[in-house]
Formats: sequence, structure tokens, C-alpha cells
Amino acid sequence: MRYADSLLTTGETVVVRSRQHWLALLLDSKNALALWILAVVAFAGYLLLGPQNQGLETILGYVALIALVLGLVLFLFQVWQWVNQDYLVTNRRILKVEGIINKHSADSSLEKINDAMLSQDLWGRMFNYGDLDILTAADTAIDRYRMLNAAPAFKREMLNQKHALEMEFSYRAPPSPPLRTAASEMPPEPAASAPQPAASSSQPVSGPPLATAEAPRAAPQAGGSTAEEVTQTLSRLADLRDRGAITPEEYQAKKAELLGRL
Repeated sequence: MRYADSLLTTGETVVVRSRQHWLALLLDSKNALALWILAVVAFAGYLLLGPQNQGLETILGYVALIALVLGLVLFLFQVWQWVNQDYLVTNRRILKVEGIINKHSADSSLEKINDAMLSQDLWGRMFNYGDLDILTAADTAIDRYRMLNAAPAFKREMLNQKHALEMEFSYRAPPSPPLRTAASEMPPEPAASAPQPAASSSQPVSGPPLATAEAPRAAPQAGGSTAEEVTQTLSRLADLRDRGAITPEEYQAKKAELLGRL
């Protein structure tokens, strides 16, 4: 198991896994490349001098060998670091892990991300890499990904997961419909108790009409409260639809469900 996978929480799944582009590996290995160039030059001098300069020929041979070995060691170290990079997009956050023995990890919750700035030059578009800056609501960069491999796809999937997380929160946010259902079922109770005054025949005739008149007034008052709550909920759903948080089909389905409860 990779180290980054051990940092995942329960129910968290990896959507995209990436690292720096291989050109970044070459740029970070410039010292190794310089040593290899030195080894080539020293070896060329070794071949050109010939046996007439035994001492200088021997020195150039050792220089070429040492430069070649040191360059190889430095390059393998950079490759090891590059392989241990893990840039993840999960269904909850983005996670950045680097380091060989001493690990360094940084993560950003998707709900706190406001935007992502992607920069690609000509070479970046040709070789499919770019620099990605993750921004918070205050437009401050909380993390930077330099020469990220397949940067456009990484950004696109990150925004898709952010939208999916916001949709999940929006479905949990509306007030609970059972409260409105219970309110609509409460008015019939006064109607059930209304016939009780009819048991006493000695009461004036004007008494029962007053009781029955009060029950209808209570029923429209409860009905008006339910209609007002449904109207407010429809207004919030329409605002989510206009901002693109939900689709028109989801809006129509919720609207039909709410109107069916009246």
C-alpha cells in the first residue's frame, strides 16, 4: 500500500492519482545531466590524447568515470523522489504527498476551495502539463502544483467532485417535509371534538354554531402556513437551479413532490 492510501478516511475513494510531469524530473536532474556532459567531454579527451600523455590520459579517464557514477546516483535519487510523489483527488479533498523517508503531506477540503488557476505555456500544452494553484474564498493560494502531469484533467475532476459534494450538502439542507405533513394532519382534530356539545339539549342553539365556526377558521390558518412553507422551499430550489447547483429536471421533481403534499 502506498503511503497516501494509508491517509484516506473511511468512505473516501481516490478519483484521480497524478504526479509531476517527466519533464520536471529532467529539470530537477540538471546536476546529474551536467555531470554526464562532463563525463562525455573527459572521455573524449581521453580518446584524443592517446598513449603519448599517459598521466593526463589517466586523469581524464578517472574524471569521466567519477562524473558518470555521480551523475547516475543523483539521477536515480531524483527518480526515487519523483516516483514517491502522490497528488490525489478524492471524493472529499485533494491530497499532496511527497518525500522518500521523511514524508510531507498537505490536503485541502473540497468545500473550502473557491477556484483553481491553471497556467500552461506552449510546451505545457504540447506535453500536457501545467502549473495549478488552488485558491480559497479569500483568493489566496493554499497549495501549488508545479508542472503537474495532465493538469487540465486533474482540475476538471477536482471541480466535478466539488460540485458533487455541494449537491450532496444541498439535498441534506432543506427543512424536513414530515413537519409540514404533521401540520397538515393536525386541523382535523377540532372537527372530531366539535359534535360533543350536541349531547346537552338544554344549551342554547347558538352555542354549537360558534364552536363549528371556530374549527373552519383554524383549518385555513394551518393550510396557509403550509402553503407559505412550500412557497419558500420552491423559492430556494429555484435559486439553486438558477445558480446551477441542481438541474431543471431535479427542480421539477422536487416541485411536484412538494405540491403533492398540499
